[in-house]
Amino acid sequence: MFLYLIAILIIAFYFYGTRNFKYWEKQGVKYEKPLFLVGSNLKQFIDKVSVSERFAAFYRAYPNERFVGFFEGNNPSILIRDPELVKRVLITDFRYFHHRGLHPHKTEIEPLMRNLFTVDGDIWKLMRQKLTPTFSSGKLKAMFPLIVERTEKLEKIADDLAETGKEVDIRELMARYTTDFIGACGFGIDSIALNEENSDFRKLGKRIFTTTKRDHFVNLLKRMAPETFKYLHFFDPEIEEKTISIIRQIMSARNYKPSGRNDFIDMMLELKEKGKIVGESLEKRNADGTPKIVELELDEQLLAAQVFIFFAAGFETSSSASSFLLHMLAYHPDVQDRCQKEVDEVLEKYNGKLCFEAVKDMKYLEMAFK
Repeated sequence: MFLYLIAILIIAFYFYGTRNFKYWEKQGVKYEKPLFLVGSNLKQFIDKVSVSERFAAFYRAYPNERFVGFFEGNNPSILIRDPELVKRVLITDFRYFHHRGLHPHKTEIEPLMRNLFTVDGDIWKLMRQKLTPTFSSGKLKAMFPLIVERTEKLEKIADDLAETGKEVDIRELMARYTTDFIGACGFGIDSIALNEENSDFRKLGKRIFTTTKRDHFVNLLKRMAPETFKYLHFFDPEIEEKTISIIRQIMSARNYKPSGRNDFIDMMLELKEKGKIVGESLEKRNADGTPKIVELELDEQLLAAQVFIFFAAGFETSSSASSFLLHMLAYHPDVQDRCQKEVDEVLEKYNGKLCFEAVKDMKYLEMAFK
């Protein structure tokens, strides 16, 4: 009798774990064959690739299809290949497709995932509405002196390293440089990452972009059964606690009011001073079909999440792009000479001072960078 019950439980578990796997077949849509419980999610970990590489390969595998099905755990999902359909999803019918799937939960639980990059629905819309004007050229220009300060430090370090004649890991140097100026522009503090390879900020930056076995496992569980594992956090508690603690200390030191530093935290505190964000809902409708008016309270955690993504996205992209440019210039000395000539000529026009306008005048350098 006991073995009979076990057999029934195993069969029931199998059917539960594959309950939706016929979905795309019934719709007549080509799809990637799923695995029990995990669906299509395991492929990324087996192939040891990033999400973008996984979906780029998936996209190329079906050259004649307008769209292809796959499974997030047991949930049917779709990859759209046809540009006209993509246009409809992103523009014409956006109100039905605003959930981007970067976070599997409909209600946000994890503090750092409430950032503009991963959050969905009304929080995304209202935060985007307020944050977009924040990145005006005037605001960025006000931050520029903070970048110049760090650039002068980098110049001195580069000169010293050149004199030693030793090999230098330029990727690490640029990561420390960008960590330093993002620390200044975002957090309003001197992270000393340029001078200290193992500074707290550099360690935090490294940890954010180092995917551990724990991270892979949690990601798989959350994609497989989001509601069952919703209390597991994507970000390791070490990242979450460190980030929120740093931001809380800085905001507290400023008495939760703008300090005049013109950094990103000041921008967030200016938004907070204006009170609740009010706007039309993406998710809720009135009886007549018009969007409801919703409010968003800018609490400490929501502000911390935006500062976190400013740091994470800012330092990694900047350091990757700048170190790759330096790598390419080393292999193309003729282009390097031309860039150097332009820098010298432009700086001469501005009395040898590096400023926002001078950088905008360096057209050839910009082309090389891009």
